[in-house]
Order: sequence, then structure tokens, then C-alpha cells
Amino acid sequence: MNKLIAEFIGTAVLVLIGCGAAVLGGDAIGQVGIAFAFGLAIVAMAYAIGPISGCHINPAVSLALYIDGRMDLMSMVQHWVAQFAGALAGALILWAIVGSNASLGQNGWGPGYLGEYSMLAALIFEVVFTAIFVMVILGSTGERAAPHFAGLAIGLTLVAIHLVGIQVTGVSVNPARSFGPAILVGGEALAQLWLFIVAPLAGGVLGGLLYRFKILKA
Repeated sequence: MNKLIAEFIGTAVLVLIGCGAAVLGGDAIGQVGIAFAFGLAIVAMAYAIGPISGCHINPAVSLALYIDGRMDLMSMVQHWVAQFAGALAGALILWAIVGSNASLGQNGWGPGYLGEYSMLAALIFEVVFTAIFVMVILGSTGERAAPHFAGLAIGLTLVAIHLVGIQVTGVSVNPARSFGPAILVGGEALAQLWLFIVAPLAGGVLGGLLYRFKILKA
């Protein structure tokens, strides 16, 4: 139970800080500031709840760990429930602070959304960069990884991914992170949510398989 509570809290904090930076910081901190907010939230949670739950706070990460044989199916499903619930809680807190659900850092694509990239561009970005993110996580938490540096490596990778992709999709690489804001914003954000569930999970599968079949293992 402690693991699930940790995953709930960690995912809520990720949404609250990351999406909060996008909504409350906005132009004042710019895209670089938003990128670092997401990355630093991961670093903070890695050291806060990592010893308790492993700090997945991302269904795609839990799926990759399951594929690589590091967790069982029931544990993965339980983590998913905690992560989606935590993301919704984080978005609700952000809504209460902002006073409006018009913008809660939701992901998207197409006309009217940031760089107005196509659905295909959004799909490719989310699959590929989730796979990259998952590979860093699996590699930095493996048996031969340098101890104590996983949180920093993972957080900085998320910063880099945001620097590349904010204009494309707002960057999800995490179905739960997209779920919380989209459920509360509704409309186009909810209609496009399917991509931010399917694509990151596909990326998680890809990254997990690379480790499962020892393609990236020493």
C-alpha cells in the first residue's frame, strides 16, 4: 500500500509542478523554465519516493518494467491506478489554484495548439521520445548503473525531451500526466487524449523490449 500511496503522491506532484509551471509561469519562465520544472519534479520525487515505490509515476515506465521482468502484472495494474488517480488529483489542485479549467497544461496537436504540428508528428514524437525516456530509466536503474545518480539522469532527460518537444505536443511521454488535465479541461483535450495514452504506452513497450531481449544490456 505504501508503494501505491507514493505513486499517487509522486504523480500528483509531477502534474502540479510541471503543468503548474506551464499555466502559472507561462511567458514569465518560458519553455526552458517549463522544461526544467518537469525535470526537477522528477528529480525531487526520485529521491523522495524512489526508495518506497521506485518512482515510476508514469504508466509507460511501469509497463516497460513489467516487460523487462522487473515487476508482475498485478503490481503494474495497481501502479497504473495510483498514477492516473494521482494525476487527476494534481490537476484538481491546479484547477483550484488557477480558478479555471480552461487551461491546465493539457497536451494536444493541430491548429490552435502551440506549433500546430500534425497528428502524425505528435504520434511519432510521443512514441520515439517515450522509448528514449524509458531506455534511460531502465539503463540508469539497472544492476550495473552508477548508484545514486538515476534520479538526476532521468530528470535531465525529461528536461531535454521537453526542450525538443513542447511545441509539438506540450510533451506527454506519460499517459497519466496527460489524463489528469484532459479529463478536467474536456473538449479538444479530451478528444485527443487517446494519442497520449496509446503513443507513450507503445514507446514504453519498445523501450522495454529492447531490454527484455538484451539488445541494450551489457
